[in-house]
Amino acid sequence: MRSTCSLYIDAGYLLASAATRVTGTSLRSGIHVDYAALVNSLVDTAETRSELPVLRVYWYDSARHGIPDAQQERIGELSKVKLRLGRFGVNGEQKGVDLRIGLDLVAHARNGASDVFFLVSGDDDLTEAVEEAQVHGVQVVLLAVPTAAGTSHGVSRHLIRAADELDTIDGAVVDTAVLKVDRKPATTPIVERPAPAPTPAAVPATRSTGRTPLDVAARTHTPAAPRRTSVLAYSSTTGSPAQVLPGYDHTEEDPDERLIDEVVLRVLTSFRESAGPDEKLELTRARPSIPREIDRALLLDASVAMQKYDLDENSRYRLRARFWEKYDED
Repeated sequence: MRSTCSLYIDAGYLLASAATRVTGTSLRSGIHVDYAALVNSLVDTAETRSELPVLRVYWYDSARHGIPDAQQERIGELSKVKLRLGRFGVNGEQKGVDLRIGLDLVAHARNGASDVFFLVSGDDDLTEAVEEAQVHGVQVVLLAVPTAAGTSHGVSRHLIRAADELDTIDGAVVDTAVLKVDRKPATTPIVERPAPAPTPAAVPATRSTGRTPLDVAARTHTPAAPRRTSVLAYSSTTGSPAQVLPGYDHTEEDPDERLIDEVVLRVLTSFRESAGPDEKLELTRARPSIPREIDRALLLDASVAMQKYDLDENSRYRLRARFWEKYDED
């Protein structure tokens, strides 16, 4: 059997890190991705650095009930790409992706599928799977997404120690395939309204009810469409209910407060620049809940900024409270 290399791509890590490089935050809705160009570039990177042909590309992502959406189906149709899907839990948390990656690494290493495994991920939970794969004689190389400063983004130190090598993807590859979404606000044409006709003298003036036109509209408007599901503030990425922290005051002296504000502002800026009217309306309607995608970006970005693999309950509460406070300031 000829020597080959294989590529294992954690889509959650790749896209969140690429979004951070391009927009400053991991909010995935803030970027547009040319998936074919991105996958082809990663294949070229693996083949160039190993001097071996790529046997197969494994793309790991989450899907509702494990069923691929239209974009994931197109990714699965790319040459040499095998789509491997986990699922979303009840509260929107990712289920089964890390397990699938780990099982594949070990099984493929045991079967001698390839000589070199390139892993595009930074997840600490893959450390043991990497070590087990190495027992079977394969080399495991981490491919990290570079930050704007050129350093690897969001890779666990345990995972770095376990892997045979840490390398970074060429930043130009990411910048070519991943573009920032920037929706300019549509300009509303100014329409001059005709002057109201004078009220005939014979018509008696109506008595004021004390209500403004907005009050009347509020009573007679068509009922709003049902809200899409959002995630209430929860205590961890697993979506368990959060406890309200009595007496919380963000003005208290705290070394992490500045980092929390920076994270919140970056996520808000990215959302406002990329979201359409429907997404903005959903955010407003969901309040005080935070839509899942935005909440995940807040938690991930704060974890990276504060260099904490798992944020404590107090940090999560402060992060979400500051989100709405900053939202109201504009």
